[in-house]
Amino acid sequence: MIDRLIDYLRARMALEPRHEALVRSLMKAKQVRKGEMLQRAGDRVQYGYFVARGCLRKFLIDDKGREHILQFAPENWWLVETTALREGQPARFFFEALEDSDLVLTEWPAHDRFMVEIPGYAEAFGIGVQRQSAAREQRVLDVMSTTAEERYLKFLDTYPSIVLRVPQHMLASYLGITPETLSRVRARVGGRRSERRPT
Repeated sequence: MIDRLIDYLRARMALEPRHEALVRSLMKAKQVRKGEMLQRAGDRVQYGYFVARGCLRKFLIDDKGREHILQFAPENWWLVETTALREGQPARFFFEALEDSDLVLTEWPAHDRFMVEIPGYAEAFGIGVQRQSAAREQRVLDVMSTTAEERYLKFLDTYPSIVLRVPQHMLASYLGITPETLSRVRARVGGRRSERRPT
């Protein structure tokens, strides 16, 4: 599992053997089962999660008991509630495994050491934060200004494998539409494009 993280980091920065050794010494590997909760709203946040294999989701539950999905995290993605992890604050979100998953767990002190001791880590982290912020803003704009079909097609183009891995009601929640609307969209789109597994 940690080898997958090492490969991920190596693709983004020059890692010397001592840097790899540091990562291995501070990260923890964990296997979780489908449906397992990694974090619940109100719990103190202890870890950020790198997905070596599997798929996670990040969601919240509103006052009416409805779930709202903010993110899916398949292989080579991070799932982290950054501010709460850094400050040791209670979580605002739930993290759940949607599949049996192999994860690498990190604590904030480890992240701080990587920022100082691994050249290129801080820059790569900053780029990742900027991209995540831009994607979050774009998603808000999409919900406000695009149709359900346009949102679905964009998601299908951007994350084709995720469409095939998550239940329809969860995908609908992420897109901000009802499962019934998503069913109608899929029926319309189905005649024009196929949802094939990537090769």
